[in-house]
Amino acid sequence: MTTTDKIFDSLLVMQCQSGNKKAMTLLVKRWHVRLCKQAYWYTNDIEASKDVAQDSWSKILLKIGNLKDPNSFGSWALTIVTRNALDWQRKHKKEQGNLNSYHKENSGTSLDHDHNEMVFLQLKKSIKELPKNQQIVLNLFYIEEYSIKQISKIMNVSTGTIKSRLFNAREKLKLILKKQKL
Repeated sequence: MTTTDKIFDSLLVMQCQSGNKKAMTLLVKRWHVRLCKQAYWYTNDIEASKDVAQDSWSKILLKIGNLKDPNSFGSWALTIVTRNALDWQRKHKKEQGNLNSYHKENSGTSLDHDHNEMVFLQLKKSIKELPKNQQIVLNLFYIEEYSIKQISKIMNVSTGTIKSRLFNAREKLKLILKKQKL
């Protein structure tokens, strides 16, 4: 996320706090897809991720007036989504196990055999072998492009823990990929 985007989001947040409905609508449009992706990372279910994101928006819009630092909107909103998704995950643990086994059995049957696609899928599969907390840190750092400090706020753990998880995730991923000769 660029500095310009963060500044624009900060201005939207301040306008939302002043009661501007158009700013609120624009903020939702700018962030909804990202929040759905964040929820999907935990739920692995498109419909559930939409539900989690929607529930999160209810909380976000209700509490946006209490946000003291408008510049931290992104990490604050992602924290809310993450916590809601973890709650959902706890509630649906058994269902999730069944869904994951179904995806493992049926993945890769109708995929294009392009080399890049295969490498991407193999990498994605390898990441799924990592512990969930390491998967989350990799996603936030490489996909969502959050800093270590922002990730520590989102996950509510120290920056040292985030650095450790990131390092360990990279090392484990290297070993997994070496075994697969990717």
